[in-house]
Amino acid sequence: MRYFVELRYDGAAYCGWQRQPDMPTVQQTIEQALTKLLRKQTEIVGAGRTDTGVNASYYVAHFDTDNQIDSTLVLYKLNMMLPKDIAVFSISAVSETAHARFDALEREYTYFISQTKNPFRRHSAWLYYVQLDIDAMNKAAAKLMNYSDFTSFAKLNSNNKTNICRIMDAHWSVEDDGILRFTIRADRFLRNMVRSIVGTLVDVGRGRYSVEEFCKIVEARDLRLSSAGAPAQGLFLSDVVYDKEIFVKSI
Repeated sequence: MRYFVELRYDGAAYCGWQRQPDMPTVQQTIEQALTKLLRKQTEIVGAGRTDTGVNASYYVAHFDTDNQIDSTLVLYKLNMMLPKDIAVFSISAVSETAHARFDALEREYTYFISQTKNPFRRHSAWLYYVQLDIDAMNKAAAKLMNYSDFTSFAKLNSNNKTNICRIMDAHWSVEDDGILRFTIRADRFLRNMVRSIVGTLVDVGRGRYSVEEFCKIVEARDLRLSSAGAPAQGLFLSDVVYDKEIFVKSI
């Protein structure tokens, strides 16, 4: 039987989601706990990879078992076994063909910037003291939806079959506590794409680039023209969307 798992994690201690030899990863950590709990080697497939230090406030994965399990009991025991920086909040039976990665229709990432020192956000936001023009950043972000080729924000040697993505939303907002929040939603993302976009939009906000120059960077399809990627700790995978006939999220 196949089960979808909904979870969240603090990525600070991990070298990303994907299993790596001799490196701590989120996937490996969950697999070790599931294998011990179910008493059988169990692999888990995620909705996508997140890089070293990147977080997930909402993530979906799936695993298979030979027999039906008590989801409530396994959920409880799994959380007891997992470290404090990984939390599973739902385990749901799905069809045998449902796939956490390939059936995902949309993904959303959120990035946080703090412009004042905040000890409670040191692991979850980029501390950036320079005042930023949010209006200009929003004008530039809105332009992203006019494009489909994001080679200028794609990490080199990532073995992407295509750099084409469809962005449905990209905007900045200011939280009640003054934290800047960037939200971007697309059908797929390239490796390091969001952090590279954020870094370049911040350069728009501080006046290094105009909105028109930002558009030229996108159109150039040249990674050398985009800004350095924003730090990992401010980035969260925040949503994964599936067809309701496959899976309805519980949060």
